[in-house]
Amino acid sequence: MKRAFLLLPATALALTVALPAFAQDRIIGIQDLDDRIEDIEDDVADDMARSEDAARFGFPEYQPGFSGSASLGYVAQSGSTDSQEFNLGVRMRFAQGQLVQTIGIAADFAEGEDAISGVNVKTKEDIFAIYDANYYLNDRFYLFALARVERDGLPAAPTDITRDAYFGVGPGYRVINRQDMAWRLQAGVGASYLRQANGDSDTEVGYIASSRFFWEFSDSVFLTNDTDVLSTDSSLRANNDLGVNFKVSDTLSTRVSYLTEYNDENETKTDNRLGISLVVGF
Repeated sequence: MKRAFLLLPATALALTVALPAFAQDRIIGIQDLDDRIEDIEDDVADDMARSEDAARFGFPEYQPGFSGSASLGYVAQSGSTDSQEFNLGVRMRFAQGQLVQTIGIAADFAEGEDAISGVNVKTKEDIFAIYDANYYLNDRFYLFALARVERDGLPAAPTDITRDAYFGVGPGYRVINRQDMAWRLQAGVGASYLRQANGDSDTEVGYIASSRFFWEFSDSVFLTNDTDVLSTDSSLRANNDLGVNFKVSDTLSTRVSYLTEYNDENETKTDNRLGISLVVGF
């Protein structure tokens, strides 16, 4: 089961044309172009796959037992510039009877040469982890427990958040559970924890509410709308991600999304983002 609360950004603007890999040639810049195209392809594929994930909407019928995936990347460069980067992504799922548990971990570490001192310093140290457990009482009612933590090991300012964590529990209900349309609501209570680089920390009671809506108009067009609200004594944060996916043909697919993010602690409380993802194959 997908997590109930993890606010995800939409791709800002991406256009991908399916091409064969270019030759491994960095001298004239072909490899750099190839790398950039692959990055765009990955971003668009992630945006498409996220919207097409029916497990977020319909009743989960996972294969019992353990399953998962892991990815690992490492790049080191020496010579005119010394740098290295390591990233790790792990997703594990265990389903048994009415209970489905999911664990996700993502980590990014990097270091590079400081422009002033010439000494290698850390440039990235990010860790994100989430645990999601769902117990299904029947095809309508379920209970959830959610824990998430995000760590920024290299804050830029004393007031930057270095720890952002939340734990919550609550009930969920599937209002609509059809093949072409699904809508579920869930709400819970838990604890929100924030820690700044200067050592100041704050723990508050946090109330969470989420909505997941899916509507398939036809075999080639469907709409999704994800809403999450997290309220504490000191802040109110909310996200709404509306998206429409079109499969024009076997070689042409597109997704248009509109993401609204609200945080009453920010000077500009509301941010809006239009996303267009297009995949063309020939």
